[in-house]
Amino acid sequence: MLAAEWFEQEALLITYPHPESDWLPYLAEIEEFFDQFIEIVSFYQEVWLIVPPEFNKSFPNTRLIPLPTNDTWVRDYGPLTLIGRGGKRLLDFTFNGWGLKYPANWDNRVNRSLFGTEKLGFVLEGGAVESNGVDTVMVRSSSLLEPNRNPHLSRREIEEYLLSLFGAKRFLWLESGYLQGDDTDGHIDTLARFVSEDHIVYLISDDPKDPNYHQLRAMEEELRSWEFRLTPLPSPSPLLHNGRPLPASYANFVILN
Repeated sequence: MLAAEWFEQEALLITYPHPESDWLPYLAEIEEFFDQFIEIVSFYQEVWLIVPPEFNKSFPNTRLIPLPTNDTWVRDYGPLTLIGRGGKRLLDFTFNGWGLKYPANWDNRVNRSLFGTEKLGFVLEGGAVESNGVDTVMVRSSSLLEPNRNPHLSRREIEEYLLSLFGAKRFLWLESGYLQGDDTDGHIDTLARFVSEDHIVYLISDDPKDPNYHQLRAMEEELRSWEFRLTPLPSPSPLLHNGRPLPASYANFVILN
């Protein structure tokens, strides 16, 4: 079965920002944040840090891995872990820059370079799928059915393929829920997350003027029909950058050991 977010981790894989990433206009500020984040994570567990070749910093309990990358979003292009009777297996899905929106040639090679994985011909980002670690996976239909991912496959074929590959019994398609400005076409990891086998936390807005209000309320109604324990997370106030909405979310978290 696909590993759940709270399973014990050997290490946390992080990609450090660099001048060729989309953090360039704020590079000094984001590097400071990453430095603080890495130090926090490394206190609890090992960090595997993908860095540019010229990287000259060091962190405790951190393994530096010089590899070229397009950007930092390693949750989406890093490996997904299957756990079963035979042990662990790393899945290396194709990453095409969220439906050909951004360059991804280096990011798509990271898993093969780091772990020697075999590339799967199916396009899937790690942030597009949630697992309860037992028998259920949850996705947002808009990201899996976007026409630049796997246009040759129908909804049913996608479901059957992933159920078989993940060893899952139940496949939940979330039809509602969207954040304006989201380049991922609605990744589930910004909207609703499993935090235990039967418990989902989800983003909600109480402000009718919030442009995401109606989508998030509709998502809440869908989630209630699935009979899981539910806990709402507050939605950040709408944020704009150069007039463009940003998809801010408290659901886009990582759980450490």
